[in-house]
Parts: sequence; C-alpha cells; structure tokens
Amino acid sequence: MPFKPADWPRKLRSQEWYGGTGRDAIYHRGWLKNQGHPHDLFDGRPVIGILNTWSDLTPCNGHLRDLAEKVKAGVWEAGGFPLEVPVFSASENTYRPTAMMYRNLAALAVEETMRAQPIDGAVLLVGCDKTTPSLMMGAASTDIPSIVVTGGPMLNGWFRGERVGSGTALWQMSEDIKAGKITQEDFLDAEQAMSRSTGTCNTMGTASTMASMAEALGMALSGNAAIPAVDSRRRVMAQLTGRRIVQMVKDDLKPSDILTREAFENAIRTNGAIGGSTNAVIHLLALAGRVGVDLTLADWDRLGRDVPTIVNLMPSGKYLMEEFFYAGGLPVVLKHLGEAGMLHREALTVSGGTAWDQVKDARNWNEEVILPVEKALTQAGGIAVLTGNLAPKGAVLKPSAASPHLMQHRGRAVVFEDIDDYKARINDEALEIDETCVMVMKYCGPKGYPGMAEVGNMGLPPKVLRKGITDMVRISDARMSGTAYGTVILHTAPEAAVGGPLAIVRTGDMIEIDVENRRLHLDLPEAEIARRLAAWQSAVDPVNGGYAQLFQTHVEGADTGADFDFLKGCRGNEVGRDSH
Repeated sequence: MPFKPADWPRKLRSQEWYGGTGRDAIYHRGWLKNQGHPHDLFDGRPVIGILNTWSDLTPCNGHLRDLAEKVKAGVWEAGGFPLEVPVFSASENTYRPTAMMYRNLAALAVEETMRAQPIDGAVLLVGCDKTTPSLMMGAASTDIPSIVVTGGPMLNGWFRGERVGSGTALWQMSEDIKAGKITQEDFLDAEQAMSRSTGTCNTMGTASTMASMAEALGMALSGNAAIPAVDSRRRVMAQLTGRRIVQMVKDDLKPSDILTREAFENAIRTNGAIGGSTNAVIHLLALAGRVGVDLTLADWDRLGRDVPTIVNLMPSGKYLMEEFFYAGGLPVVLKHLGEAGMLHREALTVSGGTAWDQVKDARNWNEEVILPVEKALTQAGGIAVLTGNLAPKGAVLKPSAASPHLMQHRGRAVVFEDIDDYKARINDEALEIDETCVMVMKYCGPKGYPGMAEVGNMGLPPKVLRKGITDMVRISDARMSGTAYGTVILHTAPEAAVGGPLAIVRTGDMIEIDVENRRLHLDLPEAEIARRLAAWQSAVDPVNGGYAQLFQTHVEGADTGADFDFLKGCRGNEVGRDSH
C-alpha cells in the first residue's frame, strides 16, 4: 500500500513540552530561551534533534560538528527548529574491550534520549562502525521520524605509489613484517599514509558497509554512502538531509514505514553486490528485531547466494571508496540490482519516493571500479552461512574476501583456547602447524570475550608466512574487521561460552569445510561429541557488577544479532508524565 502522508498542520509531540501558557510549558520554554531563541520558534513547528556522535576520541567522526551546522541550515530553511544533541559515540579505534560491547548501550541511550525529550524528528549523524547501527536501532525503537546522514569515507591512502586501504593495509603489512617482506621502519613510514583526511575507513569496511546499508534500507538520501568526508558535496548532503527531515515530520514518515522486510532484503542483496562486511549481518539482524521483522541467517544465505560482487574495492578488490564515489556510488549498484530483478523497486525511502525512483537514472562512470556482471569479483557473493555439528545455529564467511582453493577443505585443528592463548603461542616456531591446518579460537563471542571483538582474522604463524602462504582457514565465535580478508569463518553459534560445540574442539581433531554445500563439520563420532559436551565446563568467569555484567547476562547470540533480550520490538514514542 502506498504511503499516505499525515495531515498538516497538526499538534506534534514537542508541544507536550512547549505548547500552551501553563507553568510547565513556561518552565520548558524559559530555560531553552537562555540560548537566545525567540518565542515564535515554539509555535508548533517541527523540533528536530540532530543526534551527533562527534567525539575527539572517535576520529572517524571528528568532523561531524561541522556537518551538524549544515544540517541545522537545512532545518532552518525548511521551517524547522534544530537542536543539536550529543549522543553515545562508541569508537572503533579506542573502546576496550571492543566497541561492539557498547553498541547496545549506545542504542539504548539514543532510544531514551529521543523518547525523553521534545523531539519530533531526528537526524542521525553517524560514521564510525557502531554509531550507524546503534543510532538506527534506537530510532527504530522509538519510531520517531528519522533520517541518516553519514560522515563519509576519508580520502585514498597512498604509499610509495600504491593505494593504502584503511585497515586492509594494516593487516597486510603486519603479516609482511612477520614474513620478512618489509621492515618495522617501512611499517611506521606507511602509518601517516593510511589516514590522509578526516572520515571513516576508505575501504569497504564496516563503516562504509553500514553507510551503504542505511542507503539501501531507504534510511538515507540517495547517494549518501560514498561521498568523501572532505568533499563539498558531503556538506551539501547534510544540508539537504536537514531540509528533508522537516517534511518527514510533517508527513509522519517513520522508521516503521521504511524498515520493512522488503527493505531488509534489498540491503542484504546490496551487501553481496558491494562485498560488504560480515558485521552487517549482526547489525541488520539486531535492527530487524527492533522493528519486528523476522530476519534470520537463512535469509542472509538465501538472498545473497546468487548476487555477484561487482564493486571492486578493498578488501575484496583493488580500489577504494573515493573511486567508488567517482564511479557513481551506491545508486549504480542499486540500479544494477533492480535491472537484475534483485531489488524490491517499490520499497519506500526517506525521500518519500521508491527505491527505484532514486536510482533508475544512475550511470556507471568507471567499469573498472563498478564491474560488469561478467567481470564480477565472484559470481556468488553475499554472505555464506555454514551449518553443521560445529555450528548448529550457523557461522558466516565472506566469499568475496576468501581464497577459492580453501572453500572446500579438510584439515587438522590447531586450537587456541582464547585470544590470550593465541597471542602467547602464534609466533612460537615450535608450534605444530602448517598451511593445511585449521586455526580455531574459542571464547571470543558476545558473552565470552565479552563483547565479541574483531579478532577472528587471526594472523598466520611466521613460519607459514615465510613460505609465501597468505591464507589459512580460521574458525572462531568472534567477529572480524570489515577491512580484513581471508577464509575466515566467524560468528560460530552457539558460542563457546554457552557450551556450543566450538568449546569442545581439541588440537588434532579434523574439521571439514564445504562452502558450496554450506557445511561446517567436526569429524568426530556423535557419541564423542556428546561425551565432551557433557563434561564441558565454561572457561569464562561471570562478570560481577556494572554494565559488563548487564551485557554478559542479557546479550543474545550472534545468530540473532547480539542485541539485549529485553529490547526486541518497537516500544513507541509515548510522552511520559511531566515532573514539574
């Protein structure tokens, strides 16, 4: 059914604070007037909260205060009243034990910030990996009209005539040092080249993937995802977004109108086409849970299986986000999906129009960057979801970043009991391991780490790297950076900390991987698996006190999005009782 805009004018929720002549209204208006706001700004026009994840300690978002001013300009132009609100900013670069541990906290904080304050609509000003899903999750739970504008990727990195991709080059050069290919001085010289400007990772890492997911879902204006952070068109996008949210409030165009099953299916297929991060799986599962859409790992596998990866960007390909923008950006990809029958064309977007309306005239300006289907990086992109006796609830792998010769493999397990065990032993020349082995790491899932850190792309042992080997099969219940690559099997569920079969794997066990048939198998008799599981005792000590205890107690498994068990479903934007 086509979206029907609400009647305008009408009373908005902000008038529960600012409307009328009573004591409470005077209290709320009076305090805000100390910022120099004229009385007529409280006349019932849309009050727009600019939810800003700027922080000096979130360098990906270090320029968002400047963008916020452009958003404000757009809101003013459209007749709204903009108010900037700082919100929780979980920095991928600095947060320990991992930013993922704080995604749900950030979402909860954003949700309650929106619900508790006189906001009629919200601009979600995001960028760094967890900021985008956390703000979308919070906005989805309140169902207040909301629109995403991202900070954009940094400029291309260049070092000694070669492109340097954020994160991707870090993993590669780290391995090259262990292999003796470069020196520590070379590595240090490359450091400044990795981050030439403000902005998020310039690879198709998690930040760029989630910006693309927001656009594919219909939660951002068309073309938002790829504009570089320092390009003047990024500031224009911010201003246009400010204009648009005012009309969205007048129309009462809400996240629940946009975040439909069709929108999630569009995003899943888009992720396959761009070679997006495996982290998109866990974030979209959580977001779908907030709006009551029954999205599963099986959907990810089914919808992405036949999508060719046509975006030739690191870590799967050659180029970087700057070139992706110049080639036409995400609209070109969405148009391709639409022409291939892989896009729900009528899905509603924040523009008020359909997904197809926004992209039907897009043009590809560089077929080296956005490839023709016959030259795709892989014809079966998407996310492969493996199941079997080692992962009864599923595990994920990114085919576009994996080695074809390892997609069907049988090898001897070399087991690391946790991340500390891995770090203590991986560089030991006496470690009995070669390139045919399967590296296994336990207790790095949501409850086990806790927080499910990006440690799944375990670096290879130096003695293997010196042979010229650059990839091995790696299995864990952890995540990995969207900038990373390799035949890395992640999010194994149930995780080791809750007694999943991963917990009972021992060095010397044989493991079989068959990606084509989506199989992950521990080659042991069922009776032996049952015996080990019965004898298993968790190696994870429960956390006592604070947010960490709340997290470990209430976080769900990776297979359902690792959200808190008490935060499913949209809870609405009802206005609470006044306390004055």
